[in-house]
Amino acid sequence: MVKVGLVGTGLLGEAVGLHLLESGFSLMAYNRTRSKTKNLEKNGAVIADTPRHVAESSDLIITCVKDGDAVEQVLFGEDGIVAGKHEGMMVAEMSTINPKSAIQNSKRLETEGINSLEIPVMGGPNVAIHGKLVLMASGEKDVFEAYKEVLDVIANEVFFLGKSGSAHSIKLAMNLQISLLALALSEGITLTRKAGFDPEKFLEILNSTYFKTGMSENKAYKMIKDEFEPTFTLKNLQKDLGIITAAAKDFGAVLPIAERANEIYRDALDAGLGEIDYTGILAYIKKLSED
Repeated sequence: MVKVGLVGTGLLGEAVGLHLLESGFSLMAYNRTRSKTKNLEKNGAVIADTPRHVAESSDLIITCVKDGDAVEQVLFGEDGIVAGKHEGMMVAEMSTINPKSAIQNSKRLETEGINSLEIPVMGGPNVAIHGKLVLMASGEKDVFEAYKEVLDVIANEVFFLGKSGSAHSIKLAMNLQISLLALALSEGITLTRKAGFDPEKFLEILNSTYFKTGMSENKAYKMIKDEFEPTFTLKNLQKDLGIITAAAKDFGAVLPIAERANEIYRDALDAGLGEIDYTGILAYIKKLSED
């Protein structure tokens, strides 16, 4: 069986790791803050001191860290994954980063003789723990096929998209949908409340129409109760909106709504709402109506 390494054990990384352990894979994990590996260690993972040690003991190393700078550090930094390279090793990048950075990383890894894939996912830890993510993969097809058995454990929907950078481009387009859906729901809920109606009635009617979404059928009912336990933090979504607007400029795309959404989420972050769920953008919209 493939020996799996995991670098980055935040909310998503931990859930992916726990599911791999439950599925019978051996796992070596690393996180900069070691305390965040305790749950994995308790469930059978071996905890490494550096990404290099993970690489030395693994066939497949999944990286799931916060941003492009962190990806570069765990790959190419001192005691990084490249320092522990060996024949047959493969790196799979799950973090959400700019497609341009993904392509550059892929080329640098290739010069080191290391195969790689980009494997961003849709879904939070609540579905990752059951292997029900949606995974988008890009890179070389033969590398994808060689490790598909592991990807099929991580996700119940796997899409191979071709050349390097493709998966992250689609991932950014998907996260743009998330940000705008959360904003639209927040403004609809706020408008309904200010008009003197129970927002649950708004959701009931919305969900009887063509315009319903998974968010309106599920998370929205937590939103109207001001329940914002994070599965994906507002801070991380705002980070992704920054990547989206930068990538749009790289591609020559004009995305005025994405730019405005980035400003709104950044204002919410400045208001101290970064650590709650991204649907907590409702709390910021609500505050604007109260000021």
